[in-house]
Amino acid sequence: MERVRVGLIGCGVIGKTHINRLSPEAGIEVVAVADRIAERAAAYASDYQVPQTFSEGADLIDQAPVDVVILAFPTAGRHDLGLRALRAGKHLLTEKPVAMSVPQLRELIAAQGSLKAGTCSCRFRFTPSAQAATALLARQPLGHLRAVRCRNLIAAGQAPAGPPPEWRLKRHLNGGGILVNWGCYDLDYVLGLTGWTLRPQTVFAQTWPVTPPFRTYAAPDSEAETHLVALIRCQDGIVIEYERGEFMSSPTETAWSVIGCSGALHLQMLPGNGKKLLLHRGVTGEGVVAEEVWSGDDPPEVTSTGPLLDLVAAIREDREPSSSLTRALALQQITDAVYESAASGRSVDIA
Repeated sequence: MERVRVGLIGCGVIGKTHINRLSPEAGIEVVAVADRIAERAAAYASDYQVPQTFSEGADLIDQAPVDVVILAFPTAGRHDLGLRALRAGKHLLTEKPVAMSVPQLRELIAAQGSLKAGTCSCRFRFTPSAQAATALLARQPLGHLRAVRCRNLIAAGQAPAGPPPEWRLKRHLNGGGILVNWGCYDLDYVLGLTGWTLRPQTVFAQTWPVTPPFRTYAAPDSEAETHLVALIRCQDGIVIEYERGEFMSSPTETAWSVIGCSGALHLQMLPGNGKKLLLHRGVTGEGVVAEEVWSGDDPPEVTSTGPLLDLVAAIREDREPSSSLTRALALQQITDAVYESAASGRSVDIA
């Protein structure tokens, strides 16, 4: 397949990120876009010389000559259009989370057949630092893993300049709050860096809605969480300690580490310049010895174009994308278990 024809459904900010930094050499051509806001679709088509526009995603799937459909709109509608695209024989790239629940994801997997389907939860694994960390961990310098720690707490800033997105913190529109908005990235990152070898078994979690001083930062009647803490026990006694929060009444904190019986790796997920990977090893007679194992810059554009380029490569090479629907199912199982545990106050087993 020399040229891959793409149809984009959803011409908002996230939709544009997939396309606007692609090089002409990528062999990808956007031939159709769809958005229910007609002016937005028209502007996008004009900016990127796209020949066809639609007001409904279903019409794009049914009528446009595309090989790949990108779903870049809020979660609630992705399942139906994802099924429609797969049943129409189109490869699929969907923003995260793919669906609202495990049963919806299983239905998508059942409809996939031999088609390729990827999700954008993997976008931070395309950075040079993530690639270096993945290669390092594959050599098992930490010994048997014990804990993976991820903490991302973002302090609230000034009030938003415009109305908050209606969908972002409402369960019926988005499937959840901060866990589905950022948790998919976080969990994909730690599971991917460790080679998808971790097998989550039990989840114990608590969630909280937006804190009182910043309720106006969310759309009215928003009930989904802006802060969560989860303990995820995996096979072989490995534990994922996970905390994510936004609009926090506390200082910003960010910390990532992978800890084993023989050492620990410290890293950061978000792109940036001058990043470092630090490996600490326990040495008999010396204690803990630190080593810088990688340093460099993470260009932000790889997180924008990475998922689509990876899906196209998967089509051409006849392999699974970096985050397939099966891997998205693993993330959704954790997500569903977090919400069930938070609601019940009990630990929840993952089948």
